[in-house]
Amino acid sequence: MLRSLYIQNYALIEKLDIGFETGFSVITGETGAGKSIILGAIGLLLGQRADVKAIRRGASKCIIEARFDISAYGMRPFFEENELEYDDEECILRREVQASGKSRAFINDTPASLAQVKELGEQLIDVHSQHQNLLLNKEGFQLNVLDILAHNDDALEKYHLLYNEWKLLDRELSELTALAEQSRTDEDYLRFQLEQLEEAHLVEGEQSELEQEAETLSHAEEIKAGLYRIEQSFFSDEGGLLSFLKDNLNTLNNLKKVYQPAGELSDRMESAYIELKDISQEVSAQGESIEFNPTRLDEVNDRLNLIYSLQQKHRVQTLEELMALADQYRSKLSEITSYDDRIAELTARKEAQYERVKKQATVLTKARAAAAREVEKQLAERLVPLGMPNVRFQVEMGLKKEPGIQGEDTVNFLFSANKNGTLQSISSVASGGEIARVMLSIKAMIAGAVKLPTIVFDEIDTGVSGEIADRMADIMQEMGDSDRQVISITHLPQIAARGRAHYKVYKQDNETETNSHIRRLTDEAAKKITTVASTGESSGKVNNIPAGYAAAPAASADENVLVKLLG
Repeated sequence: MLRSLYIQNYALIEKLDIGFETGFSVITGETGAGKSIILGAIGLLLGQRADVKAIRRGASKCIIEARFDISAYGMRPFFEENELEYDDEECILRREVQASGKSRAFINDTPASLAQVKELGEQLIDVHSQHQNLLLNKEGFQLNVLDILAHNDDALEKYHLLYNEWKLLDRELSELTALAEQSRTDEDYLRFQLEQLEEAHLVEGEQSELEQEAETLSHAEEIKAGLYRIEQSFFSDEGGLLSFLKDNLNTLNNLKKVYQPAGELSDRMESAYIELKDISQEVSAQGESIEFNPTRLDEVNDRLNLIYSLQQKHRVQTLEELMALADQYRSKLSEITSYDDRIAELTARKEAQYERVKKQATVLTKARAAAAREVEKQLAERLVPLGMPNVRFQVEMGLKKEPGIQGEDTVNFLFSANKNGTLQSISSVASGGEIARVMLSIKAMIAGAVKLPTIVFDEIDTGVSGEIADRMADIMQEMGDSDRQVISITHLPQIAARGRAHYKVYKQDNETETNSHIRRLTDEAAKKITTVASTGESSGKVNNIPAGYAAAPAASADENVLVKLLG
């Protein structure tokens, strides 16, 4: 329940702080007094887009704050889920809009996102303005009415889980199918590239070995000549290195008998002799192995040219990269061959999930069909006292080709105000006043199924008057008496007379500005409205205005009557 509303520097309102009562209350005032401004401020609290133009001229920011009594509505789960401070008794919503365009929202003085404020606001207050009558023409609204009366919350939640899983599988299958088709387009290309690489029989490390062999074969004669010269320096009969070293070693061996240090030198020279002799033998062996082989050189160069061409073609630098690329081609080809199995598996899962979606959609359909019959019955009963004795109302249901996010049902409200009239879509045949009465009846019907603390009606009585206005007032009063707060913005004395509390919106001008205010009327003023409205009911006149003036452009007349009563 809305306990109080505080507005500062919003449009024509400098400062406003007003408390509200339980039950049925009415807000009245002349056209242009500021009733729509108050509704606009409430809209900001419900997460509507902020407009800096709404900030009062000269002010740096505007503030809208509302206090709600939530003790009877079990809203702890919302606060825990959103990690917000929770009070068992009271909830405070606040919205601040800066002149710079920045906007901040708070829940119980804790910063919150607009999405959180909107979600919470929808659980606290329902503002029904005239343009919302257009919702009656929307299939989504009509479907929502059936779901509310059918108490489909749990069934819808289960359906949404199944539906989202089905759509996820459908998306995965579409992506995999597209990928498979693209891959099959590339299959021949991939297979050709792989076959070319496999035919090359690439071996790890082969390139460096071939490059070294090519270098050796290309300089075979030079290498062989150099090794021969080295070999001759070791074994030459005319002063070969090994021969000289052997003589020196013998001399040291003879000296060590008389000169002790010569022994150590002899050992060292012997080691050098052995090492050099080994080197000489290795040089000789390698010299013999080296030979000029043009045929082998051509073979090596051909092999290297093949490797180089493959590297150039595939834009890689090393043999190892070529081999890795071949592995990639094998992997892609393997994936292509496995696509059919994966597609078949996903298709089976999707079809099974689709059956589960259809089964749950059928549960919704049955519940909605039962609710539709109840809607038809209740609306007929409610609309007859509202000046439509011959009204016929039917809920037409059908099935979509494919389940949607809300199920597979289509809904259309059919309406005829005349006994012999053809049932047609309500948007095609109902007048503005008729639609307003239908909407009020629907709101009253679903109010009992929704734990909504506060409902605000913004001139839902437009286009009606007299006895019909009385009946609409009865409905709103009935809603207010059912542990609910109902606030009606009205111009009609008949409706104002039913209010438990009365609030007047008015403007005051001074030399520099215009201010909108709201004040609660005294009990005496409220009784005056009730008395005069009752007199008008019995005599057929209200301040000499016929009670049946609704048929004429009577809204302005009603407003004038009420303004006179309010003083």
